[in-house]
Amino acid sequence: MLQSKNFEWFKHKTVYQIWPRSFCDSNGDGIGDLQGIIAKLGYLEQLGIEVIWLSPVYRSPMDDMGYDIADYFNIDPLFGSNADMNELIAQAKTHNISIIMDLVVNHTSDEHPWFIEAKKGLDNPYRNYYIWHDPVNGGAPTEQRSFFMPSAWTLDEASGQYYYHLFSNRQPDLNWDNPQILEEVYKIMNFWLERGVAGFRMDVIELIGKVPLEGKYTSPRGHELLKLIYQHTLANYPETLSVGETGGANVQDAILYSGGHDELDMIFGFEHFTLDEVAGQSKWHLKDFDLVSFKQVFKKWQQGLHSRGWNSLFISSHDAPRPVSRWGDAGKFRVESAKMLANTLHFMQGTPYIYQGEEIGMTNYTFSQVSEFRDIEMINFYNEHLHKTEWGPERIMQSINSKGRDNARTPVQWSADENAGFSSVEPWINLNPNFHEVNVAQALGDPNSIWYFYQKLIKLRKELPIIIHGDFELISPEHPAIFAYVRKFEAQELYVISNFSALCQHVELNANWQAAELLTANYPRELPFNGVFDLGAFESLAFLLRN
Repeated sequence: MLQSKNFEWFKHKTVYQIWPRSFCDSNGDGIGDLQGIIAKLGYLEQLGIEVIWLSPVYRSPMDDMGYDIADYFNIDPLFGSNADMNELIAQAKTHNISIIMDLVVNHTSDEHPWFIEAKKGLDNPYRNYYIWHDPVNGGAPTEQRSFFMPSAWTLDEASGQYYYHLFSNRQPDLNWDNPQILEEVYKIMNFWLERGVAGFRMDVIELIGKVPLEGKYTSPRGHELLKLIYQHTLANYPETLSVGETGGANVQDAILYSGGHDELDMIFGFEHFTLDEVAGQSKWHLKDFDLVSFKQVFKKWQQGLHSRGWNSLFISSHDAPRPVSRWGDAGKFRVESAKMLANTLHFMQGTPYIYQGEEIGMTNYTFSQVSEFRDIEMINFYNEHLHKTEWGPERIMQSINSKGRDNARTPVQWSADENAGFSSVEPWINLNPNFHEVNVAQALGDPNSIWYFYQKLIKLRKELPIIIHGDFELISPEHPAIFAYVRKFEAQELYVISNFSALCQHVELNANWQAAELLTANYPRELPFNGVFDLGAFESLAFLLRN
């Protein structure tokens, strides 16, 4: 490992996730591309972004929107070329922005040359790159479901064997028991690191330790593999960032993954993302939001990783509904609740991730028919459950409009112009019709917009060490509508108070209010405080006490 390896460089920075297909279309084909991203680097720099996480842009048949990779070394023509990628990396640096790429190595596309070769016969050199098994009792080797389909096994009729896939049957899982897979992954990562990317967001990376015949998604083997990956790639570059998508991880897992920086720097913990799902059921089985449980999850991760790991802070992504529609109010209090959610999150310890459009309060799109879907997960869910008596079309659409991934994938709304300023032609997926009111141009023209609120939060993270280093204590943990916490560092205390409801809430806090400095507020507030707060609908404020 490099003696000068820097594990601190990213801790005051904010990451912006770009899902390229829906970010900005530069060539008028209705699909976002790399040149569209290059054109918006100044916008991201103005916001304060210093790291971009770029969702997959590799060659792909796009069965799962690029998370099914056919060529890890070349950019898909849909998004541009390798020359465009080189230009993006170089231009981003002139704006003080680093690029991290999506690394998808749990599986490949079925159109990857490795899988094409593997299907040619049991003795093909690439056969062992994937997971194969003979039928059991004339059928699939196990009853395990994939995340997208009823079975995790698909029959290859030519050989009579089944191959394993935890996602689509067009996304065969790689066989990580084969040491050659490690060598291939080293090549992929070093290829892009040498070209100037700053690291990787590693897709479903915990699954590389799976034990298929036992139905286990993870095992200690996953940690062994990540240590080897780090040693042969990221360890050889002074400033890198690695974040793992680990849907099933708990706090102790997170410490193992990120505590020593010899596997990952941080993980995405999804515990707060599952609280609106019925336990033991699929993501589509919905239940009401419970703020008390929500607060306890954040407390658990903030306190559990303090001094022992590093948190990822996020409330949206390409796989999740829009946060203002999920936890706020997408109607009357859209602006207030979007600011409230951001305020609650951004003063915590960790690295914040902003998903494109979050900074202007984009909302869920209301789908009315299956022909509007583009996401394979949504399409498969609809088709599988349409004729099940406990579901039916109305309940299916309710779940999809609440949790479907296409909610996050409608184009970024740049202006009130035709096609929301995203493209000169009709986009690949429906625009949210509220783009006339909710768009970047409108936000930039309003000094009280959500956008400027995010800009301030990003700036404060660079200025206040307490945000990076302070501890975390939850206030009024059982309150059903108030999310309040205090962070302490040296001689300072940072208070955040948020109302997660549309009803006025009364809060009283004891502190030396004469020494208070108001940092943020989504309603007009004046100092000094007297410790009594009557919070309006979705009101949130943060203040600093210097003792």
